[in-house]
Amino acid sequence: MNRPQTHEYPVWAEQYISLVEGDVMELLKRQATEFSDFINSLIEKADYAYAPGKWTIKQLIGHIIDTERILVYRLTCFARGENHALPGFEEDDYVANAHFQDRSLLSLSEEFALLRKANMYLFESLSEKELNRSGTASERQITARALLYVIPGHIIHHTQIIKSRYL
Repeated sequence: MNRPQTHEYPVWAEQYISLVEGDVMELLKRQATEFSDFINSLIEKADYAYAPGKWTIKQLIGHIIDTERILVYRLTCFARGENHALPGFEEDDYVANAHFQDRSLLSLSEEFALLRKANMYLFESLSEKELNRSGTASERQITARALLYVIPGHIIHHTQIIKSRYL
Protein backbone atom coordinates (compact mmCIF):
# COMPACT_ATOMS: atom_id res chain seq x y z
CA MET A 1 0.00 0.00 0.00
CA ASN A 2 1.31 3.43 -0.91
CA ARG A 3 1.78 6.10 1.73
CA PRO A 4 -0.70 8.94 1.59
CA GLN A 5 0.50 12.01 -0.28
CA THR A 6 0.45 15.42 1.41
CA HIS A 7 -2.59 16.52 -0.60
CA GLU A 8 -4.59 13.68 1.03
CA TYR A 9 -4.56 15.09 4.55
CA PRO A 10 -4.48 18.29 6.61
CA VAL A 11 -1.30 19.64 8.17
CA TRP A 12 -2.12 18.26 11.66
CA ALA A 13 -2.00 14.66 10.35
CA GLU A 14 1.64 14.92 9.27
CA GLN A 15 2.92 14.58 12.85
CA TYR A 16 1.35 11.10 13.01
CA ILE A 17 1.81 9.90 9.42
CA SER A 18 5.50 10.79 9.49
CA LEU A 19 6.03 8.36 12.40
CA VAL A 20 4.84 5.35 10.40
CA GLU A 21 7.65 3.34 8.84
CA GLY A 22 7.38 0.18 6.76
CA ASP A 23 4.20 -1.78 6.11
CA VAL A 24 1.32 0.02 7.81
CA MET A 25 -0.82 -3.13 7.95
CA GLU A 26 1.90 -5.09 9.73
CA LEU A 27 2.40 -2.20 12.16
CA LEU A 28 -1.33 -2.05 12.90
CA LYS A 29 -1.37 -5.81 13.63
CA ARG A 30 1.73 -5.67 15.83
CA GLN A 31 0.38 -2.77 17.85
CA ALA A 32 -2.62 -4.86 18.94
CA THR A 33 -0.31 -6.91 21.14
CA GLU A 34 2.83 -4.77 21.53
CA PHE A 35 1.00 -1.68 22.72
CA SER A 36 -1.14 -3.75 25.09
CA ASP A 37 2.03 -5.30 26.52
CA PHE A 38 3.50 -1.81 26.91
CA ILE A 39 0.36 -0.62 28.74
CA ASN A 40 0.58 -3.63 31.06
CA SER A 41 4.16 -2.66 31.95
CA LEU A 42 2.84 0.64 33.34
CA ILE A 43 0.56 -0.81 36.05
CA GLU A 44 2.54 0.79 38.89
CA LYS A 45 2.22 4.22 37.27
CA ALA A 46 -1.45 3.89 36.22
CA ASP A 47 -2.59 6.93 38.21
CA TYR A 48 0.55 8.99 37.66
CA ALA A 49 0.51 12.36 35.86
CA TYR A 50 3.88 13.98 35.16
CA ALA A 51 2.62 17.47 36.10
CA PRO A 52 -0.46 19.09 37.64
CA GLY A 53 -3.31 19.30 35.14
CA LYS A 54 -1.82 16.62 32.86
CA TRP A 55 -3.53 13.33 32.15
CA THR A 56 -2.72 10.22 34.14
CA ILE A 57 -1.53 7.10 32.34
CA LYS A 58 -5.10 5.71 32.58
CA GLN A 59 -6.54 8.89 31.09
CA LEU A 60 -3.95 8.89 28.31
CA ILE A 61 -4.76 5.28 27.42
CA GLY A 62 -8.47 6.11 27.52
CA HIS A 63 -7.80 9.01 25.15
CA ILE A 64 -5.97 6.65 22.79
CA ILE A 65 -8.93 4.25 22.79
CA ASP A 66 -11.47 7.05 22.23
CA THR A 67 -9.36 8.48 19.41
CA GLU A 68 -9.01 5.10 17.72
CA ARG A 69 -12.80 4.72 17.76
CA ILE A 70 -13.32 8.18 16.31
CA LEU A 71 -10.66 7.81 13.61
CA VAL A 72 -11.98 4.39 12.59
CA TYR A 73 -15.52 5.79 12.42
CA ARG A 74 -14.25 8.54 10.13
CA LEU A 75 -12.31 6.06 8.02
CA THR A 76 -15.41 3.84 7.71
CA CYS A 77 -17.62 6.77 6.73
CA PHE A 78 -15.24 7.99 4.05
CA ALA A 79 -14.45 4.53 2.68
CA ARG A 80 -18.20 3.94 2.33
CA GLY A 81 -18.72 7.21 0.48
CA GLU A 82 -20.17 9.46 3.18
CA ASN A 83 -20.75 12.94 1.75
CA HIS A 84 -21.67 14.76 4.96
CA ALA A 85 -19.04 16.53 7.02
CA LEU A 86 -18.21 14.87 10.33
CA PRO A 87 -17.74 16.87 13.53
CA GLY A 88 -14.50 17.32 15.36
CA PHE A 89 -13.96 16.33 18.97
CA GLU A 90 -12.37 18.04 21.91
CA GLU A 91 -10.05 15.48 23.46
CA ASP A 92 -9.85 17.20 26.85
CA ASP A 93 -13.64 17.20 27.14
CA TYR A 94 -13.80 13.53 26.23
CA VAL A 95 -11.28 12.63 28.93
CA ALA A 96 -12.97 14.90 31.48
CA ASN A 97 -16.35 13.27 30.80
CA ALA A 98 -15.04 9.72 30.99
CA HIS A 99 -14.26 7.83 34.17
CA PHE A 100 -10.97 6.23 33.22
CA GLN A 101 -9.69 6.70 36.78
CA ASP A 102 -12.33 4.18 37.96
CA ARG A 103 -11.01 1.45 35.67
CA SER A 104 -8.01 -0.78 35.91
CA LEU A 105 -5.17 -0.28 33.50
CA LEU A 106 -5.48 -3.97 32.66
CA SER A 107 -9.09 -3.46 31.51
CA LEU A 108 -8.01 -0.55 29.31
CA SER A 109 -5.21 -2.67 27.86
CA GLU A 110 -7.62 -5.48 27.05
CA GLU A 111 -10.10 -3.04 25.54
CA PHE A 112 -7.42 -1.57 23.27
CA ALA A 113 -6.27 -5.01 22.11
CA LEU A 114 -9.80 -6.16 21.32
CA LEU A 115 -10.71 -2.88 19.62
CA ARG A 116 -7.63 -3.02 17.39
CA LYS A 117 -8.16 -6.69 16.56
CA ALA A 118 -11.76 -5.97 15.55
CA ASN A 119 -10.66 -2.94 13.52
CA MET A 120 -8.17 -5.09 11.62
CA TYR A 121 -11.05 -6.90 9.91
CA LEU A 122 -12.19 -3.58 8.47
CA PHE A 123 -8.67 -2.43 7.58
CA GLU A 124 -7.87 -5.67 5.75
CA SER A 125 -11.13 -5.52 3.77
CA LEU A 126 -10.53 -2.08 2.27
CA SER A 127 -9.89 -1.80 -1.46
CA GLU A 128 -7.68 0.81 -3.10
CA LYS A 129 -10.83 2.54 -4.32
CA GLU A 130 -12.16 2.78 -0.77
CA LEU A 131 -8.81 3.96 0.60
CA ASN A 132 -8.69 6.73 -2.00
CA ARG A 133 -12.06 8.15 -0.95
CA SER A 134 -12.01 11.27 1.16
CA GLY A 135 -14.32 13.25 3.34
CA THR A 136 -14.47 16.16 5.72
CA ALA A 137 -13.86 15.82 9.44
CA SER A 138 -13.13 18.72 11.78
CA GLU A 139 -13.61 21.00 8.75
CA ARG A 140 -10.63 19.40 6.96
CA GLN A 141 -10.43 16.99 4.00
CA ILE A 142 -8.71 13.67 4.60
CA THR A 143 -8.62 10.32 2.80
CA ALA A 144 -9.38 6.94 4.30
CA ARG A 145 -5.75 5.98 3.46
CA ALA A 146 -4.40 8.92 5.45
CA LEU A 147 -6.55 7.94 8.42
CA LEU A 148 -5.21 4.40 8.19
CA TYR A 149 -1.74 5.89 8.74
CA VAL A 150 -2.80 8.39 11.40
CA ILE A 151 -4.16 5.57 13.59
CA PRO A 152 -0.84 3.79 14.28
CA GLY A 153 1.05 7.10 14.20
CA HIS A 154 -1.13 8.35 17.06
CA ILE A 155 -0.07 5.32 19.12
CA ILE A 156 3.62 5.91 18.33
CA HIS A 157 3.27 9.60 19.24
CA HIS A 158 1.77 8.84 22.64
CA THR A 159 4.20 5.99 23.34
CA GLN A 160 7.02 8.50 22.85
CA ILE A 161 5.31 10.92 25.25
CA ILE A 162 4.87 8.21 27.88
CA LYS A 163 8.52 7.17 27.61
CA SER A 164 9.85 10.73 27.77
CA ARG A 165 7.51 12.26 30.36
CA TYR A 166 6.00 9.49 32.47
CA LEU A 167 8.84 6.99 32.93
